[in-house]
Amino acid sequence: MTKNIVAVHDISCVGRCSSTVALPIISAYGIECRLLPTALLSTHTGGFTNFTYLDLTDEMRNIIQAWQELNLHMDGIYSGFMASAEQIDVLKDLIGIYKDANNLAIIDPVMADHGELYSVFDMHFVEKMGELLPYADVLLPNITEACLLTGTPYQEGVQSEAFIEMLIEKLQARGAKNVVLTGVMLDEKYIGAAAARSTGQIDYVLAEKLPGAYHGTGDIFGSVLSAELTNGKTLAAATREAVDFVVKSIKNTPKSADKRYGVEFEQTLKSKRKQGQ
Repeated sequence: MTKNIVAVHDISCVGRCSSTVALPIISAYGIECRLLPTALLSTHTGGFTNFTYLDLTDEMRNIIQAWQELNLHMDGIYSGFMASAEQIDVLKDLIGIYKDANNLAIIDPVMADHGELYSVFDMHFVEKMGELLPYADVLLPNITEACLLTGTPYQEGVQSEAFIEMLIEKLQARGAKNVVLTGVMLDEKYIGAAAARSTGQIDYVLAEKLPGAYHGTGDIFGSVLSAELTNGKTLAAATREAVDFVVKSIKNTPKSADKRYGVEFEQTLKSKRKQGQ
């Protein structure tokens, strides 16, 4: 029977991120992607102005209530952008209903990057997001989000292994079981992730640092990782697949492309199909 993941993300109608990334990527890995949308936007919020925005908190609750009549099983729960602090409570309810011993709750605490909190959030939201850590079988923060969640001063640029491991230890002390910390850069040439298991083992999964910054790469990373974990890959192997997929997608994107629209991950999926993977 085909496995499934419920992706709890917004729908940004233009711009490769959130649900428009999760749905095709998770499906391409042979997993049914179910959706619990958090908000509807005309575009994502990075670099676009005058975008429309519809909060779907009430509808999220309606959807979950309707699902409970269907006796559904979820093989994975993968959350991303939460439109409000209230939605964090909705996500807790979802996990409480569908989490069991055989599936994973994979939580990406989307709220900040490059040392700054996204403009739509405040410190109350950060505190509320911290309540999700004990619910996370796998937590997917970037460096900025990890610093905010642990009250640690942000370090720009290259990090030491001691700093990375300190962040991971603090996150696990707050309840996160496994942690995949993204944006890890131990020197100027390589960037990637630190995959930390609940046993204490940490695998550094790095790749060549490419120029430029693109929207949506975190969602691509999380979607590949979630699919591979649900398919039974180890945390280190799933992280390697996710890192490599993002790098290939950036390389498949013309340098002249408008970075607001994300990377051409479709070409990476196309090449994987040709390779029979």
